[in-house]
Amino acid sequence: MIIVRSPLRISLGGGGTDIPSYYREHEGWLISAAIDKYVYITLHHGFTDDMLVRYSKLERVISVEALEHPVIREAIKLVDVDCRGLEITNMSDIPSDTGLGSTGSFTTALLKALHILKHNNVQREELARQGCEIEIERLGEPIGKQDHYIAAFGGITCFRFCKDDRVESWPAPISAEIRDNLEDSLAMFFTGYAHNVASILKEQDDRMRHGDDEMFKNLHFVKDIGKRSLEALQSGYLSDFGKLMDEHWQYKKRRSPAMSNSKIDEIYELAILNGATGGKLIGAGGGGFLLFHAKDKPRLRRAMIASGLREVRFRFDFEGTKVLVQ
Repeated sequence: MIIVRSPLRISLGGGGTDIPSYYREHEGWLISAAIDKYVYITLHHGFTDDMLVRYSKLERVISVEALEHPVIREAIKLVDVDCRGLEITNMSDIPSDTGLGSTGSFTTALLKALHILKHNNVQREELARQGCEIEIERLGEPIGKQDHYIAAFGGITCFRFCKDDRVESWPAPISAEIRDNLEDSLAMFFTGYAHNVASILKEQDDRMRHGDDEMFKNLHFVKDIGKRSLEALQSGYLSDFGKLMDEHWQYKKRRSPAMSNSKIDEIYELAILNGATGGKLIGAGGGGFLLFHAKDKPRLRRAMIASGLREVRFRFDFEGTKVLVQ
């Protein structure tokens, strides 16, 4: 039995600049944080001739080509695992398509488990690179690279996405005291529904591929906000960081009409009136989780819970993709 977990993530600034149609022209940059909410993969090699895969569906097949789940199919092919008798089960602390990078976490956890089965010693950077290869190159998904890299590395990490497809990473230079204060000042609430990630990201990707200047300008500005956010965090100016989150959200909403809706806008305004300095929807937008920096966290919690939202409390994760049982 092999059990692997990968952390989910929150983006702290610069999100969206990790998409190839952007960074291959202008270089991407962002700061991301792994959190202690996880995707789990369990893998067992039995004695039957077929393969059993459990996720939101149940598949029993006799060959990898017959698998409907595209990521599992391509991961098995990439690692070159004998699928006879293979049993794979997926579980998650958080629902999928809610903006916390669950697909990237799923892919890195699955790849790590398959490599352990093959006795391969795969490093974190290679694990993330392979995850991106599967989803972006093989499956043609219009997504960025952030999710795979932060899931593999963990921590609060800065990433530079180079024009030649290289990814540079380094731990955000934030003191332990400021990091703890940041953790204590953030609050995350579930809006109650998932979002259509693929359609929102495809629209943005198509616009950049067709040279949409407004989309590029928007992401240039968001990248700059990401760098200013890191400066605010390094200095310990957490209220300034909260205000930059708000600025980021206002620009993010301009990318697509599907980014927000009247309900989300109403919740956001309620939060600002009740102790939040700033905030944003995590991920591509349209639903999922709202993340806030709070100057009065108890007041914010009371207002959000009274409006029907569920808080998900979290701490930062510094282990990345990890083998729990081998």
